Amino acid sequence: MSAKQIETTQDQKLHEVELSTTTEKAFNSLEVGTEKHQEIWGFGQTFNELGAVALQNLSEEKRNEILDDLFTPKGMNYNICRIPVGASDYALNWYSADETTDDYDLADFSIERDKKYLLPYVKAAQKRNPDIVFSISPWSPPTWMKSHPVYNYGILKHDPKVQQAYADYFVKFCEAYEKEGVHISWIFPQNEPQRDQKFPSCYWTGEELRDFIKNYLGPTVEKSGLKDTQIWLGTVNSPLEDTEMTKDETTDYPVIAETVLSDPDAYKYVKGVTYQWAGKSILQRTVHSFPELGYLQSESECGNGDNTWTYAEYVFNLFRHYIENGVNGYMYWNSVLQGGSSTWGWLQNSMISVDADKGIATKNPEYYVMRHYAHYIQHGAHLVDYTGHLYGESTAYENPDGSVVVVMSNSMNHGRDITVTAKGQTYKASVKAHSFNTFVFD
Repeated sequence: MSAKQIETTQDQKLHEVELSTTTEKAFNSLEVGTEKHQEIWGFGQTFNELGAVALQNLSEEKRNEILDDLFTPKGMNYNICRIPVGASDYALNWYSADETTDDYDLADFSIERDKKYLLPYVKAAQKRNPDIVFSISPWSPPTWMKSHPVYNYGILKHDPKVQQAYADYFVKFCEAYEKEGVHISWIFPQNEPQRDQKFPSCYWTGEELRDFIKNYLGPTVEKSGLKDTQIWLGTVNSPLEDTEMTKDETTDYPVIAETVLSDPDAYKYVKGVTYQWAGKSILQRTVHSFPELGYLQSESECGNGDNTWTYAEYVFNLFRHYIENGVNGYMYWNSVLQGGSSTWGWLQNSMISVDADKGIATKNPEYYVMRHYAHYIQHGAHLVDYTGHLYGESTAYENPDGSVVVVMSNSMNHGRDITVTAKGQTYKASVKAHSFNTFVFD
């Protein structure tokens, strides 16, 4: 059996070495077992307009290089990706697919805007990987459907005509994308339903989301001609951070997840749950209560635009936390940005930064975080059990081809000599200070 270690340190270069066997296990060791846990479906990103513009501002050669790196097996091999329904907070400006007031029949529904930015980006990805599974989520309904006619803040009106029109809106979006050759497999009804924000958003209580799914969205999707399109609960970001709570709010589990999933008439339409941001603290409880559902991390936390190695170490352990606690896949937010800022001034990290004036693209630390997971863990792998003093820094997988992969970080200020045992063999290795490591036993 061959064994290799791929390591990235703060020099941001991938170093690969062959490992040799040993008969002695180090104090800092990891032993990979054979018991399989959840299947890993893959990794991906969200398509946003500002990412599309960043790519458009590069030469064709450089743009193709990045797209190949994201969507082909030689790079990240992305295969689960999210598309906004209307404007996200990283759109060029705010819009929906139907802004005609009281257009309950959605006669003016249109995705023409998407054909300029999002769809070319999506189709470029699809060209490189025809098997990408696409999900959709709105940040805001059309403004005329909301309690206040603005993209930011507010709630969906409780008027049954509006609720039905909004359910139809999802179906029309899926149908429009299907005509463009893009099949939508998963509908996430709302991005961060517990955030009433200054960018496109819509606040939902658990009861409102439950009733919308069971009375409108679920039956409408079921009766439509959509094939293999599922409703997922997401993207759930509860509980609220303590600093954002009021006396009437709670951080407890039932706020969204249990309120919806414990109702059998809503549950029957829900095939999975997506969590992001503060939702990571209740992921485990949902997985334990509803192990039969699918689970995704739907938006990796975005930092402040500084793209530091320290924050990349934090993101590395977000991957570990979500996977260890049951998700089947992990999605990054903006893989590519130019300048890192939203149009209203929010600076965020990205895996790749574009300098359009110089015509160059720079790989940031979080690029290497994603690569250490996504490039080596094959679609259809399983998380396997593992023990040892390095448990809290590692995850282990068995790929469909039988190879074993261990992904490990060392965020300490010093290197360590370690051993990793897989398939009955023990291998010695060294991990440098502040490094990301992938071990492949083939």
